[in-house]
Amino acid sequence: MSTHTISAAAHPFLIRAQRVTVVRNGRRLLDRIDLTLPPERVVTVVGPNGAGKTTLVRVLLGLITPDDGRVDRLPELRLGYVPQRFALPSTLPIDVATFLRLANPYKEGDLQRVLARVGVEALSDRPLAALSGGELQRVLLARALLRQPQLLVLDEPAQGLDLLGQQEFYALLSELRNEIGCGILLISHDLYLVMGATDEVICLEGHICCAGPPEAIGRHPEYLRLFGPAAANLALYAHHHDHRHDLHGNIVPLDRVEKLKVGGKR
Repeated sequence: MSTHTISAAAHPFLIRAQRVTVVRNGRRLLDRIDLTLPPERVVTVVGPNGAGKTTLVRVLLGLITPDDGRVDRLPELRLGYVPQRFALPSTLPIDVATFLRLANPYKEGDLQRVLARVGVEALSDRPLAALSGGELQRVLLARALLRQPQLLVLDEPAQGLDLLGQQEFYALLSELRNEIGCGILLISHDLYLVMGATDEVICLEGHICCAGPPEAIGRHPEYLRLFGPAAANLALYAHHHDHRHDLHGNIVPLDRVEKLKVGGKR
């Protein structure tokens, strides 16, 4: 029932959950969860609706206190968070740059570099309410990156994007992990896309059904039970290009991507 900070030198992880249990109205939403988020690794939690994925994220972020177990975190852990849903009043008169300034003190050059890196450099003066779903998602990612996170947490980050947009978004996350040296926690239903862009997959159904590298989990009986026989036929997606696409589908050569990198490893 506790949360602790830990020494970075003593423990090679960003967050560690041990036997975490959450009970609401007599129902166990999470049951004895053991989970470790290492530095510079992508960990993806998958599971059906109601499996407790968002509850788990809230526990790890310290927004919910578990009823049992403990969560250990690095002291002063820098978190960047992209939520599953972002409610925005349509009449709110705020542009992208002002919105980003509310949560993050930054230098103007940093803002433009991060917006360019996520492919929305032309949107800094655009009203937030006028953005498409894909544009807003990338602005939220830019907001998270401006915090210079050690851990980037994304809850269903590619919802509302078309297939190409999903592929490019997950490819971008893999690149960002390498550039800034952060750990990434993904919560997603986009199984065949995510599995090609992650180091470890955790299947959740209130408890952890199975966990391991994506190639092994794709064949695991518990994974197949959760997602059905058709899941066995989903090819693992790996994104290897000599270019990237921007938000509008335009090709961006990798040499330009190199110039837009947001920072080196810490």
